[in-house]
Amino acid sequence: MSDPIPVIRAVDHGTAKLLPDVDRERAWLLTVDGVPQSYVDLDEPAHLEFEYVRRLAHVVDLAAEEGEPLTVLHLGGGAFTLPRYVAVTRPGSPQDVVEADHGLLELVAAQLPLPRSAGITAHAADARKWLEAAPDRSADVLIGDVFGGSRVPAHLTSVEYARQAARVLRPGGVYAANLADGAPFGFLRSQLATFAAVFPELALVAEPGVLRGRRFGNAVLIASHTPLDLAALARRTAADVFPARVEHGAALRRFTGDATAVRDAGAVPSPRPPDGAFALG
Repeated sequence: MSDPIPVIRAVDHGTAKLLPDVDRERAWLLTVDGVPQSYVDLDEPAHLEFEYVRRLAHVVDLAAEEGEPLTVLHLGGGAFTLPRYVAVTRPGSPQDVVEADHGLLELVAAQLPLPRSAGITAHAADARKWLEAAPDRSADVLIGDVFGGSRVPAHLTSVEYARQAARVLRPGGVYAANLADGAPFGFLRSQLATFAAVFPELALVAEPGVLRGRRFGNAVLIASHTPLDLAALARRTAADVFPARVEHGAALRRFTGDATAVRDAGAVPSPRPPDGAFALG
């Protein structure tokens, strides 16, 4: 059998590439305009290559007892890495995935098809518009992983957006978002202030080097109306290949500082990463 070859397609928001992993037979890296977006192993969907995806998966793992089905809404699709993970670790979980890039959805469906039994439904739509139309209390977990290129769109950063997320979550539900920033953390701090205006329980997961401002990187914001199992989350993130720290309570309030909540009228996208921050070498 011949080795798999890269697949390159023009999609709605750039040029997508599916690059085979030479070390794993049916594993693929998805990039858009050179920025890594997803990594999928079709034979082992529970294998999570990206550290920030592992952190999002930890949140899902702790949202209910092991194996218990969850209703999950994913804003941002990529190659459906996390939905595939949930499908195999929590069989029977109904999942909706909202992805604005129609061309990307078509590429992933053709090249990395989902099992029929996965219980995953894809929707070609804007994440904010879909969220606003979603029923009240309809999701146990809401994942925000939307990037326009390498930036979180402005309309997904406001108090109004956070209120919609809170409305859609069931009692005891949890919101988790992948964000990216670097010192002096103007965007990340504003997001913490924004979600603190809506949710009483907040936590932030990131590598110590990112939190200390040594480099630009990913951080996972977690929000809920009920207390989070932060001790269990801290154990899991500390055991990862690239250990992360869980900030909450007084330490998180100190990190947030005097940042103020963002409203729709003043919302801006997340900062553009420095050259080479996420691009492949």
